[in-house]
Amino acid sequence: MSNIQLTKISTGTTGLDEILRGGFIAKRSYLLRGDPGTGKTILGMNYLTAGVESGETVLFVNLEESAEDIRDNASTLDIDLSDVHFLDLSPDSDVFVDEQSYDIFTPSEVEQEPLTQAITERVESIDPDRVFIDPLTRLRHLTSDEYQFRKQVIAFMHYLKEQGATVLFTSQHSDESSDDDLQYMTDGTIELENSTHGRTISVPKFRGSSVNEGDHAMRIKTGGLAVYPEISPTNHSRTFEIESVSSGVPEVDQLLHGGLERGTISILSGPTGVGKTTVGTQFMKEAAGRGERSVMYMFEETLETFRERSETINIPVKRMQEQGALEVEEMKPLDRSATEFAHRVRKDVEENDTSIVMIDGIDGYKLSLRDDNERVLVRKLHSLCRYLKNMGVTVILVDEIDTITGEFQATEAGISYLADNIIFLRHLEVTGEMRKAIGVLKKRTSDFERTLREFEITEHGLKVGEPLTQLNSVLSGSPEVAQQPSESYNG
Repeated sequence: MSNIQLTKISTGTTGLDEILRGGFIAKRSYLLRGDPGTGKTILGMNYLTAGVESGETVLFVNLEESAEDIRDNASTLDIDLSDVHFLDLSPDSDVFVDEQSYDIFTPSEVEQEPLTQAITERVESIDPDRVFIDPLTRLRHLTSDEYQFRKQVIAFMHYLKEQGATVLFTSQHSDESSDDDLQYMTDGTIELENSTHGRTISVPKFRGSSVNEGDHAMRIKTGGLAVYPEISPTNHSRTFEIESVSSGVPEVDQLLHGGLERGTISILSGPTGVGKTTVGTQFMKEAAGRGERSVMYMFEETLETFRERSETINIPVKRMQEQGALEVEEMKPLDRSATEFAHRVRKDVEENDTSIVMIDGIDGYKLSLRDDNERVLVRKLHSLCRYLKNMGVTVILVDEIDTITGEFQATEAGISYLADNIIFLRHLEVTGEMRKAIGVLKKRTSDFERTLREFEITEHGLKVGEPLTQLNSVLSGSPEVAQQPSESYNG
């Protein structure tokens, strides 16, 4: 095995550095592909400014947009290009007049040699460490045929590498003028896309190093591009103690034989209004008492409603927030993709040592995130949960089922396979009165109580009764008294 150590340099975008496992390999060339408006030039600006910050000399070769326009556009994103050298080869108004000469000479005969000379003179004068060419495909119009174009590009790349530069260049791809040939001439290809589901970035080719595969999320913001790598659970783990996480309600802990184990995934399942969010919040309240931090992502309820409702049942959400024991984030519809959401969760876990993450609820998650493919959403939720497990985080997923009573359903989201624990809550109709029951359907890490218990949500918090041993058919929603059918149920 070779012991050659390849030097990597930052792309200027933290998330892309992570995808490339350190950044670009120095003194190589890379192609940026994408439709107009996908962010290619902005990525190039970030690449050059990262070089400036490292004390390198950087060169922007602009072949289409003027240097003045590029600087103006960069300033709108607070990108400082003042220390970037420009070689402005964009057409100016004189070209319109000079075009008359092309009646006799071809563009390649008129422009190619001066352009090549301008580039070589500039490169030799400033000796750049990084070069960004935008777009390289303009050279195609200055060569006589495709063979000459490929020959010129290969020679140009070799020349820049020999000068010690790492090269990033963009292309303009169309059905009439494909840039497929350029992909064979470079050491790597980065593709940018912009669709109704958001911006994405992927790396289909990268010689000399492995990369994180997938369609990673991307956003244009102040400072340039922000890239959010898709989570790969196997790349993340940390040591944690496997122990029970108490709910703080003895009867709930008895149902679970101690509580939820740290680093497990639990689903709280039940119909609307049965108390799923309250049960989940109870675990976070108890965690706050132990000095642990929890985060709740609300997809279906507003923060104000949740806080007011919790305060009335003795769950001091406001105080928990003020103490830093609880973070509640109200998720805006269609504001981000599933990959961006997962990145947000990951950032919070790694920067704030979060011990419990609650996603409330699964239907809202599917509807609120930009991706419209349910299989993709479930797969990304799976990856996020596996990551959280590996990090020792206790995960609580709230899943609403449609039926109020009647035929029993564990979950409706098709995610029960994810769960280490399934806790279900049910409405009961007993002698014309609506009551509630709680039970455990599944627990992978230990045994659990196989009876149901009635529970209430009172001003003092959760109140859970003894096992409902006197009732049959509780899961049907209309239980019957087991031993004395002639008597009514007294609770």
